[in-house]
Amino acid sequence: MRTPFFKMHGLGNDFIIFDERNGSLPLSPTRIAALAHRKRGIGCDQLIILSKPENAQADVFVRFFNADGSEAYACGNGSRCVAAFVSSFVSSHGETLEGGGKKTIQPVLQTRAGLLPTSIRADGLVTVDMGIPKTAWYEIPLAKETDTQCLPIMGDPAAVSMGNPHVTFFVHDFSLLAEGERLEHHPLFPQRANIGFALVESPNQIRLKVHERSVGLTEACGSAACATVVNAVRRGLTERVCDVVLDGGTLHIRWEEATQHVFMTGPVATPFEGTVDLNAFPS
Repeated sequence: MRTPFFKMHGLGNDFIIFDERNGSLPLSPTRIAALAHRKRGIGCDQLIILSKPENAQADVFVRFFNADGSEAYACGNGSRCVAAFVSSFVSSHGETLEGGGKKTIQPVLQTRAGLLPTSIRADGLVTVDMGIPKTAWYEIPLAKETDTQCLPIMGDPAAVSMGNPHVTFFVHDFSLLAEGERLEHHPLFPQRANIGFALVESPNQIRLKVHERSVGLTEACGSAACATVVNAVRRGLTERVCDVVLDGGTLHIRWEEATQHVFMTGPVATPFEGTVDLNAFPS
């Protein structure tokens, strides 16, 4: 028996999506890692599993898995892709126009990091409310108590959690990129960390490259873009509304002062869908 899947991406940050709303699938960590392999599997930065929500306010329950099979609690670009994916069956949310059409559709995603409200605009861009960033050392988490705005690491990075741990180095060039994997596994990060290298070009624009945890250098990382703006604002380097330019394209980030919620807006795409024999991969 072959199982349907969908391949989606947000600015080149790509995902395999499986739908378990009609029944569970045999997707162990070992099998997820095999499916994510770029040469021997379908290939992706992360694999996403959808199931029925446990919370009545949500439209779908979403789980994110890294390319090595480990679970991540949040993924910004993945959340935007899921919002676009589920919009076809969302009927309880959205602004209704004359004739029954919808101007904006607003799916609510249940994740391990909490509920994520989303909004799909008429032009197809998707916004995700990523919630309130966590800045305490034990929330990120770090291995010991320290100032999260200035970590005791060469390069003086800042750290924050957007549902997953992020560390931002503010740089003048990208010569540190080769250090991404070593920094991901630094002893200060017990759950490893996503490593961002940010070049502030103006108070409203940042150029960003990201070494994503368990993946490596990626074309885009939505939660890293959010974390970078939060850390830049905390350092007094940018304003709260900022465009983050990644290798795959640009994300618009807004850290709302009144609510402290971070909103991310950008495009998504579905290049293809297909079926796969899950039993052809190790369990």
